[in-house]
Amino acid sequence: MATGTATQAPPVASTSSQPPSKPKKRFVGRRGGASKASTSAPSAVISSGIPSSILQDQALNAAIAQLPANYSFEIHKTVWQIRKNEAKVVGLQMPEGLLMFACLISDIVERFTGALTVIMGDVTYGACCIDDYTAVALGCDMLVHYGHSCLVPVDTTTIKTLYVFVEIAIDNAHLARTVRLNFPDDRTEFRKKLREIETAEQRGKITTGDQIAPAVRHLAITAEGEEEQREDVLPVKDRTRLALVSTIQFVAGVQALKEDLTKALETPKSAPEDNSQALVQSTEISLHTGAYDITIPRSKPLSPGEILGCTAPLLPDVDALLYVGDGRFHLESIMIANPSVPAFRYDPYSKKLTRERYGHSEMRAIRGKAVETARKSLAWGEDVPAASQEVDVPEKEQVGWGLVLGTLGRQGNLQMLKALAHQLSVLPPSHRPDITPILLSELSPQKLSLFPQLSAFVQTSCPRLSIDWGEAFQRPLLSPYECTVAVGGIRQWSEGDRGGEEGYRMDFYEKDSPWAKSRAKGRFDEI
Repeated sequence: MATGTATQAPPVASTSSQPPSKPKKRFVGRRGGASKASTSAPSAVISSGIPSSILQDQALNAAIAQLPANYSFEIHKTVWQIRKNEAKVVGLQMPEGLLMFACLISDIVERFTGALTVIMGDVTYGACCIDDYTAVALGCDMLVHYGHSCLVPVDTTTIKTLYVFVEIAIDNAHLARTVRLNFPDDRTEFRKKLREIETAEQRGKITTGDQIAPAVRHLAITAEGEEEQREDVLPVKDRTRLALVSTIQFVAGVQALKEDLTKALETPKSAPEDNSQALVQSTEISLHTGAYDITIPRSKPLSPGEILGCTAPLLPDVDALLYVGDGRFHLESIMIANPSVPAFRYDPYSKKLTRERYGHSEMRAIRGKAVETARKSLAWGEDVPAASQEVDVPEKEQVGWGLVLGTLGRQGNLQMLKALAHQLSVLPPSHRPDITPILLSELSPQKLSLFPQLSAFVQTSCPRLSIDWGEAFQRPLLSPYECTVAVGGIRQWSEGDRGGEEGYRMDFYEKDSPWAKSRAKGRFDEI
């Protein structure tokens, strides 16, 4: 499908993306939008307490201009914070998609602060991978973490830490026109068109580039003296309800899109008789001009509209969700949490809008099987004869479970590990596993196969490791949520694609979730 331009919004491409039978390699780094890059433009940093001597430093601004103009690396703020804290050695940590700018940023920092910089090249999958421990070990007295939000608060890190979100400027006008080209503003019409798309896909009669619902404009012809019906007395239609989400880089674009869609477009009432060409041009691209009902959901402590691969909110009564960003990893989390909500993705780099799908039934069945296998392994002592029996029967060996503490940055949490250990230790003696703590920076089937004596593993690194890769492991690899399900501490998700209480929970970092509380208390409250 041809890439859209800023003047003509691209039609939606219908894609079907079912999870394969074998897990995908999701955690080996991915493209970080290499087609465009970022900068901290002088005009973008105004009233943040930064001295004018830094903001108006011509040499500094000239150096910043070497960075791509649509990314905000907040160089002025970084220079000011390093100077203010009198940092001597500064660690620079960023995901692989931004490492191409690391040397240039390092040169700028060293030139304008006098500090020595250390580029931390280890893989960084997300905000949970902030590596203040390694920075301290390398002798750094300050860390600048790029590309993620403040998931780990600065008052808990072991070193002075500055988060730079690296917000990315996108073509907001193109995004808004793309939505209006494809999404009817009338809720009934939108749902009708979605059903038609579903039917067409099942029959194989839909191709890449088909629009969901083109807007059709009609030239009204009225008799002399007859007034055209006023728009404000037309029947009130139920607005299409959309939920908008993104990663931290594009939350500003999501907010701008909400402003664009919550108000109707102004349409010309008439055209001069001698200007027929202008009328034809105005109707070449027909957009839905009404207002939409827009929701920007939030999972605290994340920003409004921000989602992570492990944390996404339950959506209210919406007709569809629109994710702004490249790739599917973060999008899949909100799809898993809301299986009945149609999902769309707008890629700000390619400027393509696509219909996205997820194999909910397959995923839930696979994870349900892993939970059931782990649960059955806990019944190791059920048929052990009573001690008073005189029959000489050898005792069964107690089953072993491995508790994996992730050591990649801040992925693992010792308090959560303690909570899981306590959860297993209070099981009845005949169901209590022997616990083996294991520290690993990165999980792999080959690594865990070196522990053949263990019947199951519970990993605290990332829930998506279990969801996306779990089937590749010889033994069940459970997330903390799945472990709690296995021991009966929480209700299991249902089969199929139900949401809400019967859905698969994606609240790993959400405030007041059992997993968030366990990181502070070292115990699970009543769930």
